[in-house]
Amino acid sequence: MSIGRDLQSAIFRKGLFGHRPVVPTEPSALAEAAHRAMSKEAWAYVAGGAGQQRTVAANTAAFDHFRLVPRMLANVETRDLRTTLFGVDMPAPLMLGPVGVLELAHPRAEHEVAAAARATGIPMVISTQASVPMEDVAADLGDTPRLYQLYWSKDESIVESFVRRAEAIGSDALVVTLDTHMLGWRTRDLDLGYLPFARGLGIAQYTSDPAFRALVDERIAAGSGMSVRPGLREIPAALSAVASMAQHHPGKVVESLRSGHARAAVETFLDVFSRSDLIWDDLDRLREMTDLPIVLKGLQAPEDARRALEHGVDGIIVSNHGGRQVDGAIASIDALPSIVDEVDGRIPVLFDSGIRSGADILKALALGADAVLLGRPYVYGLALAGAAGVQAVVEHMIAELDLSLGLVGCRSADEIGRELLG
Repeated sequence: MSIGRDLQSAIFRKGLFGHRPVVPTEPSALAEAAHRAMSKEAWAYVAGGAGQQRTVAANTAAFDHFRLVPRMLANVETRDLRTTLFGVDMPAPLMLGPVGVLELAHPRAEHEVAAAARATGIPMVISTQASVPMEDVAADLGDTPRLYQLYWSKDESIVESFVRRAEAIGSDALVVTLDTHMLGWRTRDLDLGYLPFARGLGIAQYTSDPAFRALVDERIAAGSGMSVRPGLREIPAALSAVASMAQHHPGKVVESLRSGHARAAVETFLDVFSRSDLIWDDLDRLREMTDLPIVLKGLQAPEDARRALEHGVDGIIVSNHGGRQVDGAIASIDALPSIVDEVDGRIPVLFDSGIRSGADILKALALGADAVLLGRPYVYGLALAGAAGVQAVVEHMIAELDLSLGLVGCRSADEIGRELLG
């Protein structure tokens, strides 16, 4: 197979007739184009991070700490990127990571991302903060593998309901995100005074959930209203916010406004997201709920990897949430080697935060990751060209990974190791 050369040749051949790639292949050009295409609120939410953005910057800059040493005369005419994780066959060691509120980038949100996943065969991790209910995303995915990312709600009935729904849609694993039990100090969003969830965006998993809806009904029956009343000058903005809540709530807009369900759903969500009192022993309770593989996302310390092994988890994702939670945190790629050493092959170790190219993927694999999750780049593709944009970003990543694999002297992901790094 020659995925990289085939795509490279196709782009150059189309260039003879004046065509250009669907989205830019150069990472900074991709981001700049998406910036121009997105609203200021959408760009702040997707591209922004915590505090002074130091962790966001570190995540990408830290890849320069690791340099590849190509080997020659290795007969790499054919190459194979296929791998298997959690019993799932994958065409490449790559997944589409969970990103919330995708409707900020494209009105069809997860529908478009699922179409791209289906076209490429790349597994998709469905977010708890999705803009589309998981059942609809699963229908779009067809036979394409899917995992479900779980934010642990303050209400246990919602947690169990989410788990049951994840099982019902054929999830191959539960990805429990640990590092966002409260929102980080996200200065770009704060300066705009913009939280999408407060306007009804990104809460489709909740408004489609029977346990959550029961809480909303209880809230309405109790007569709970808005805790803050707008002043005269604030009324236009408040009306706009309420209209947004109704537009993003299931059912007819007029009925959502009249009944108060849309506003009650938003306030209920803000009450139940998320829990900061969880401890390691709570994982045992989750294990009692499901037989699905449990993967912990957000680990940076080898000591936490050790605890994860003690509690019998099935996988780890080394991640700092793309720099969105703690300003000045260790770059995710710098955290990867020590966690890989701690795990020592007993369970899969995946990686995210900072991947911008196929060469970045190769470095993560060389440091011991079994696969990587892609985040912001595919959202940029979504903003620029919907499903076609996401598909193009994924194909560009895989093509560069394939070419880089051969250029450093390897024929498969199994041959990648730290000996490739200088």
